[in-house]
Amino acid sequence: MNLLNIHHVAIICSNYEVSKRFYTEILGLTIINETYRKERESYKLDLSVNDLVQIELFSFPNSPRRLSYPEAQGLRHLAFSVNDINEAAAELKAKGVDVEPIRIDESTGKRFTFFHDPDLLPIELYER
Repeated sequence: MNLLNIHHVAIICSNYEVSKRFYTEILGLTIINETYRKERESYKLDLSVNDLVQIELFSFPNSPRRLSYPEAQGLRHLAFSVNDINEAAAELKAKGVDVEPIRIDESTGKRFTFFHDPDLLPIELYER
């Protein structure tokens, strides 16, 4: 098997409109396709991260909440690389997003920080 890259990450949200706004207006991801699946009472929003990776944002009625932050089994967090961590964190703060203090990765010496989406999914910014 020859894995080429990550194609997409799927996220289930509790409030579709709030999460759609967060991922498109706050994070600036581009909408590829938006589908409402009437039989499932579910939206599926395909988003592009610089034409490299996709995020699939789903809404389902009565989905259970995330158990903990972020130590539940399963996806620990979603990470995006940025060129300038200070600039990215300042932009998020200006948009009303709470951003943790910037830290340094002990293994790589690179700077990183965390914030969360409307459903408390941890999102990391990692400086290149």
